[in-house]
Amino acid sequence: MGELLLQSHDSKDVRLYIIGTGPGDIGLLTNKACTAITKSDYVIGNGVYLDQLGPLIAGKKVIRSSMGKEVERAETSIELARSHIVSLVSGGDAGIYGMASIVLEVLDCRGIDISVEIIPGITAAQATASRLGSPLSGDFVVISLSDLLIPWEIIENRLDHAFSMRVPVVLYNPRSKGRPDNFTRALCIAIRQLPVDTPVGIVRNAYRSDEEVLVTTLQHAGQHINSVDMHSTVIIGGEETRIWRMGSNVKGIITPRGYHRKYTY
Repeated sequence: MGELLLQSHDSKDVRLYIIGTGPGDIGLLTNKACTAITKSDYVIGNGVYLDQLGPLIAGKKVIRSSMGKEVERAETSIELARSHIVSLVSGGDAGIYGMASIVLEVLDCRGIDISVEIIPGITAAQATASRLGSPLSGDFVVISLSDLLIPWEIIENRLDHAFSMRVPVVLYNPRSKGRPDNFTRALCIAIRQLPVDTPVGIVRNAYRSDEEVLVTTLQHAGQHINSVDMHSTVIIGGEETRIWRMGSNVKGIITPRGYHRKYTY
């Protein structure tokens, strides 16, 4: 079979931008994302992410949506993009637990042909890792604990396999009012596979004014359940992950990349 070559984007033809807005600090939004929003007639998104864009959306036609309205948001964006330039914003990276997939699924299922460009953003995993130090220096796994779309039995099986690899595991959507026990369940699975002194980093509202950063261990992570919610991302370390200390002060978390195996420093 011959190779299938995707067509490259011509920025003058794009009607619908799907934009990852990053962790919430407008300073971490890419220049390309800012340019796309600036040239758009409409900006659509969850109200939380729109509020973070501040002056960028001033004077735009803004359509606010809420959690659970993702399909409706995708359909509205596609319909408006037939005759306008539209930016659909999504927190973090739009292609990772974001809006990109549902938009492309709708376009594919309905046979609609409009020019779409997905503009990446800083993910929750990246933002959280940067606040903790360097816990994701090599291989790692990302798993969402939300069982809204994926049955818990599948999530549990994935967690078991992930922790058995003894690489760092990033937990998205760790705990909510509707799912108060999923984070506790994940910790129990981790403890079956990892030492109790394995480092755990919890970051809530990364890069926002009310940011909270906590470094603990598997043994003690359960004591902080009530501080974990849907605005939190959790990193559970792997077999080489360690807590970085200067004297008695905790500085962060490090997962060695492997340089110590080849070099002396």
